[in-house]
Amino acid sequence: MAKVSAGQLDRRVVVDRLLKYRKNALIVTGLGAPTYDVAAVGDDDRNFYLWGAMGGAAMVGLGLALAQPDKPVLVITGDGEMMMGLGALATIGSRQPSNLTIVIIDNERFGETGGQLGHTALCTDLVAVAKACGLEKAQEITTLEDVECFATRVEQLHGPLFVSIKVGPKIKPKVLPTTDGIELKNRFRRAVSNKSNRTEFALRDDHE
Repeated sequence: MAKVSAGQLDRRVVVDRLLKYRKNALIVTGLGAPTYDVAAVGDDDRNFYLWGAMGGAAMVGLGLALAQPDKPVLVITGDGEMMMGLGALATIGSRQPSNLTIVIIDNERFGETGGQLGHTALCTDLVAVAKACGLEKAQEITTLEDVECFATRVEQLHGPLFVSIKVGPKIKPKVLPTTDGIELKNRFRRAVSNKSNRTEFALRDDHE
């Protein structure tokens, strides 16, 4: 069993640096702390927060990237959430969407259920898994300088990119955006359709 070695970076600072360079990027967040982190930087209609959809962030990001190939798509999620959807990496690797970036905020904990040690603290290397699934541009980041350098690449459309950023286990105060799923869907669709590329967005009302 591998030695536990949680990172030391402040997750809120990390996400702030990532979003500093977002420009036109569309953002999908995994449930729990990654959503709170993104909302803490500032709510935005181009943020699509997933509530109660654990394991689905990467696949939602993939669908969005395929539907909007000219727009950068940034998935920000946690190590526990990614562990529940590892199969997504194989599908992403097979499709190779150049506009998709997946960022794992890896605190090596299951934060939503009490902070128990997660798989990445004990044995699982998510970067190795991503590379094995065909995401060749996968890396682990442990310094703020490397976070900043990586963040500037999100807009370049040379993906798929995958990065696991090691952060400390400290729990941060919750910053809650709206939890109204219909409103989140509608405002996100409006934000996407208002951009210069007016391709019909993939998310549709059930009643349309």
